[in-house]
Amino acid sequence: MDLGQHYLEDAIAELKKYKSFADRAVAQVGDEEFFRQLDPESNSIALVMKHIAGNQRSRWTDFLTTDGEKADRDRDSEFEKSGADTRESIMARWEAGWRALFEALLPLTGEDLRETVAIRGEPHTVVQAINRQMTHYASHVGQIVFLAKHLAGERWKTLSIPRGRSRDYDVSKGGAPYKT
Repeated sequence: MDLGQHYLEDAIAELKKYKSFADRAVAQVGDEEFFRQLDPESNSIALVMKHIAGNQRSRWTDFLTTDGEKADRDRDSEFEKSGADTRESIMARWEAGWRALFEALLPLTGEDLRETVAIRGEPHTVVQAINRQMTHYASHVGQIVFLAKHLAGERWKTLSIPRGRSRDYDVSKGGAPYKT
């Protein structure tokens, strides 16, 4: 396999994992918790999701041909709850943002990685642009998971290996799970 194609497939797989973590975390909180801010300067899960969605729409729409910071983006509003914001409307924006991302990435080839795109007028190779967004989304998905876990409390169901159960998930040299 060509290295560029391998990179793209891996990046897409990782981004799908980030989305899955956030989706499974958000599913564990109610509407009140979805909008709750821990303090006046913090963001709620809803606002973090609104921001990611706004960023994705801007970055991935016409990805190879226009600046990744679209003129019609109002970034500041992504961090403010408006009267029109409902869980459903934010979830719809979230899905649309991820759809834009995957629709931009899936058709790319290894050759496209050498192209240059702009983000806020600054040139980036396609690899740099993808990496920039992957780290950005990973940090915000971490915030979503942290907030959801905190707000769900005792209702929380782990998204990965449960605490104290790591040995159950160790893999032996033969490829079978290690069981004690």
